Amino acid sequence: MLIDTHVHLNDDAFKDDVEEVIRRALVSGVERFIVPGWDLLSSYRAQELSHRYREVYFMAGFQPENLDGATMADLNRIAELTDDPKCVAVGECGLDYHWKNDEDTKTIQKAFFLAQIELANRVGKPMSIHSRDALEDTLDLLSAVPVEAGAVLHCYSGSAEMLARFAKLGLYFGFDGPITFKNAIKPKEALAACPLDRLLLETDAPYMAPTPMRGKRNEPAYFRYVAEMAAEIKNLPFREVEEKTTANAIELFHVKHE
Repeated sequence: MLIDTHVHLNDDAFKDDVEEVIRRALVSGVERFIVPGWDLLSSYRAQELSHRYREVYFMAGFQPENLDGATMADLNRIAELTDDPKCVAVGECGLDYHWKNDEDTKTIQKAFFLAQIELANRVGKPMSIHSRDALEDTLDLLSAVPVEAGAVLHCYSGSAEMLARFAKLGLYFGFDGPITFKNAIKPKEALAACPLDRLLLETDAPYMAPTPMRGKRNEPAYFRYVAEMAAEIKNLPFREVEEKTTANAIELFHVKHE
């Protein structure tokens, strides 16, 4: 079984054909889908999809680029969503300094990230963490306030050396389309260094379609390209990578394997 641990089936890119997208993925061997929220509306949409499709699970949270107009009171509604049995994590949430890195932006993002760590710890859920151009601050916050039920650094974009520092905190690392890109040296090096028992795979669809689908809308049916490249980089049989990453996803997110 393959598990796409981060796929935005709740994105508008899939609003007209989500059922067909899921069907194509099932045919390709992907049997479970974990859909993140990035704000309240997308979190509710992820929940709705999880109720409509047995294979879909969801997360609820605020992504750092989607905090305009958000208040701390909104996290009470995220907390209510985590009561749903199909909610497997808080997320995606974290820090993103790529577009804006002024001190006010950083302060707001850190406050929401910390509040969601505390929420995850209160409800006993793991986290899916987004960190872009903010790995040092992410590491500092997670070192100060660990996620008690575990966490994954989704779409890991740092170096192998930084990965080793995060690994000391017991984190998992999600890898996706960029590991298939010809000139993406750093993601390949990071995956090679990632302990197999900390490795998760994802598509992050509809974004970052893997080679040979670059330029197209990404979808979970393309997951196998990511998994096959991960096996090649790790110099392991595909079946071993499939089985271990599936076991890792079940261990962190507690998705059902019936």
